[in-house]
Amino acid sequence: MSEHEDQSHEGPIKTPKQFLLAVAYSFILPIFIIIGLVLYVTSANKPAEGASDMPKSIAERIQKVGIVDIRDANRELQNGEHVFKAQCTTCHTIGALGSPKFGDASAWAPRIKKGYDALLTSALKGKGNMGAQGGGEYDDVEIGRAVVYMANAVGAKFSEPKGSNASTQPTAPMSK
Repeated sequence: MSEHEDQSHEGPIKTPKQFLLAVAYSFILPIFIIIGLVLYVTSANKPAEGASDMPKSIAERIQKVGIVDIRDANRELQNGEHVFKAQCTTCHTIGALGSPKFGDASAWAPRIKKGYDALLTSALKGKGNMGAQGGGEYDDVEIGRAVVYMANAVGAKFSEPKGSNASTQPTAPMSK
C-alpha cells in the first residue's frame, strides 16, 4: 500500500466542542457582523437629501401649496411672430403629432374656415395632441396674435388682436 492510503480521512474538527464552535462561527457570527454594519451605516450623521443648505431645505418643506407668479401688468405684449417662435415653433415648424405645418396652406385651410374664434379656442384650451396654451407664459392676447400670425402666413386675413381680451377683438373676413 501507498502512504496516501494509510492516512485516515479526518477533517480539522475532531471533537464535538470544535463542531459547536464551528457552527457558531459560521452562522451566528455573520449575523452579528451584519447587524453591526447596519447600525454603523444608519447611525452616521449624514444630512438628508437636499438638506446641505439647511435654510433653503426648511423653506422648501414649509412652503405653501400654491405659488403666485406676479408679472408686470403693464408690460408690452409680444407680437405673433415672437410668440410663435417662443411657444409654437417646436411642433408647427415640423408638423409634430399631426399639427399643421407653418406655411402649409392645405393643412391650414379647413382650420381657417372655422374662423379665428375656433382657432383661438383650440390654442387656448388645447385640441388633439396640442396642450392648452392659455394661462402659460403668454397672455391670451399674445396667443391670439400667434394664431393670427400662423393663419395669415397661409392666406387668412385675420386682424391682430389688441387690448386685454383676444376673443372679443374684431376679425377681418377671411379670403381663401
